[in-house]
Amino acid sequence: MNRLHTLHILNKTPDHPRFSECLGTLGPDDAVALTENGVLGLVSSKALSSVQTYALAADLGARGLSEDNLGAAPIDYAELVNLTLQAERVISW
Repeated sequence: MNRLHTLHILNKTPDHPRFSECLGTLGPDDAVALTENGVLGLVSSKALSSVQTYALAADLGARGLSEDNLGAAPIDYAELVNLTLQAERVISW
């Protein structure tokens, strides 16, 4: 099991101040899990391409986004829980 320094769980839209705050704190051993409206950042944010990114498949589908070619690994809720167990710390934005 790989360890992550920090898992950032981001549920804000790209125009929300916390979205850019989160991206500004990312370190090289961090990962981002996009949930709820945070998955919309896959369409508009180039900054996510430089970090390990996951997106809840249910939230992608609920917002009409395809799991293909978005630059994030689609995950389910069980995989999200597993990511939290791999991380030294978890921050929800």
